[in-house]
Amino acid sequence: MGVKDAARLTAVSEAAQGKVTNAEGVARTGLSRRQFLRLKARYRRLGPAGVLHGNRGQLSPRRLPARVRRRVERLLQGDVSLNDHHIRDLLADEGLSISADSVHRIRRALGQPPKQRRRGGRYRRRREPAARPGEMAQIDGSPFHWLGPDQPHHTLAGTLDDAEGRILSLNLRPEEDLHGFTQALRDLIRAHGVPWMLYGDRTNIAVRNDRHWTREEELAGRQTPSHFGQMLEELGIRYIAAHSPEAKGRIERLWRTLQDRLAAELALHGHTTLLEAAQAYLPTFIRRFNQRFARPARDSRPAWRPAPRPLDRILACRYPRTVSRDHRVSIPGVSIPIPPGPGGRGYAGCRVEVRELLDGRLLVLFEDRVLAAQPAPSGAFTLYPRHAPRGPVSSNARNPSPESPRIASSPVAPVQTQAPSRSRESRTRIRKPPPHHPWKQGKWPMRREKPRKEIGPVGVSESLRR
Repeated sequence: MGVKDAARLTAVSEAAQGKVTNAEGVARTGLSRRQFLRLKARYRRLGPAGVLHGNRGQLSPRRLPARVRRRVERLLQGDVSLNDHHIRDLLADEGLSISADSVHRIRRALGQPPKQRRRGGRYRRRREPAARPGEMAQIDGSPFHWLGPDQPHHTLAGTLDDAEGRILSLNLRPEEDLHGFTQALRDLIRAHGVPWMLYGDRTNIAVRNDRHWTREEELAGRQTPSHFGQMLEELGIRYIAAHSPEAKGRIERLWRTLQDRLAAELALHGHTTLLEAAQAYLPTFIRRFNQRFARPARDSRPAWRPAPRPLDRILACRYPRTVSRDHRVSIPGVSIPIPPGPGGRGYAGCRVEVRELLDGRLLVLFEDRVLAAQPAPSGAFTLYPRHAPRGPVSSNARNPSPESPRIASSPVAPVQTQAPSRSRESRTRIRKPPPHHPWKQGKWPMRREKPRKEIGPVGVSESLRR
């Protein structure tokens, strides 16, 4: 009998003996009047046992059968160590139904430790959302069967406002690439403005993950950002690279919702074959999604900055070049002629910058002035880096993906690029001699020293030494 039942027994016995009234007993126990009178009658009939519940001491009808419990105990006490879920699966194959929690309770009752030591959960604190719309936007890509399980994987690149949970832009691409990220950023800036911060993962599209430092980078004290990073720097956007998916959990949860809702709606509307039709449906879905799931920010004042006028010139890949003596600028696959300047001025030997825009146009800039321009190619175009910011041509530039066709920007023959220079580590590496080298074998011919004559003590004559 517990403390609660003992207190009820005292009140009921005193009421049965006439020491207290029923109202006082009800006030002591907190029971209703009918329940108190029922306990009082059972006390007179059964004594103190009448105060206890009638099911006290009886086995539960949902108790595990004895044979199942004995089978679990034999597996736990056997020579082979098994975890709780494994035992549940083995018993399910034998036709016995039991949960992993029940196996866990039986193991604890036997005093056995678990097979695998579980690490305690680390303390994590949820990051507060940004206060104002436009203060922070999250960017990421999600590979999924967006057009149906029978279609190949496509990547949905998008941005999300951290303050309101509002979808800012979505873009379907055959794979996660620079073109999709740049297009998502362009749609975001055109529709809302320039955010202050962009939060994403450590993809090589946005950050440099290599350890290569050129001499110019060592003198500058920092690595040259990636092409996407250079776009963000010119726009004045700070990029924050998350170290785990949980750090950017808001956009990760968005992908889980879109994989459930967007994929279903595309199937309902029959957009399961053409990527262009699915892309055309995205604005309608974004509008309906924001009306349903967007939340008000803590501070309603928008923090968006106005978009710069030459936005298309900023969202481009950059290639610094030197004008040759015949006034041409070459990038992998393209050679661009430079026309004469005002008064017949020439630009041979000048440092210029070639920019490849999102639509495929090529611009040659010198001191923020356009010296030459090449129109966009006809047909589909995909922006990818012709070479990384550190110099060597990337493998993606030499062999573009067949799912992302690229039209050549010029009929000129591809320019041969220089082989990547040897790194500083390879130039300063000390070569070790091979195992068969004489130094290793101890057979190197050393110079033999002449035998030295024995010389007696100084000042002692030959006769005395004898």
